[in-house]
Amino acid sequence: MAVRKILTDKNPILRKKCREVETIDEHILTLLDDMKETLKKAVGAGLAAPQVGILRRVVVIDTGEGGELLELINPKIVKSSGEQESCEGCLSIPGIRGTLIRPAKVTVQAFDREGNLMEYKGEDFIATVFAHEIDHLDGTLFIDKVTEFEYD
Repeated sequence: MAVRKILTDKNPILRKKCREVETIDEHILTLLDDMKETLKKAVGAGLAAPQVGILRRVVVIDTGEGGELLELINPKIVKSSGEQESCEGCLSIPGIRGTLIRPAKVTVQAFDREGNLMEYKGEDFIATVFAHEIDHLDGTLFIDKVTEFEYD
């Protein structure tokens, strides 16, 4: 495992749409492992592959439950409900936080590293993290949706 460099908002890769993963091979497994290591070192809640320069639909999320990290390949929000005001930051946009509206509950389908289709439900903060990271896969940054900015 290796810690990868997290790209910042000046990098145009962050604005590109990611391609789906067609085959879960050694490259994808290494990417997942490296992203988990990178996220732990950065002390973030989630990390999407474009943030480390890879245009694939891959995300890792720290649920805060016992240090377990979710590995999501080709994640999709298949259901959402409610709304909540969210104060967010991003590892790729240091020094800026902002308030925006996100779903209060989401259901996400994604493949795990073994190729099994999984379903995850998230509420409140975890719903925000799912939505934030999946936005990254489409080239959308949280600052695109912010209604009020805060600067460190």
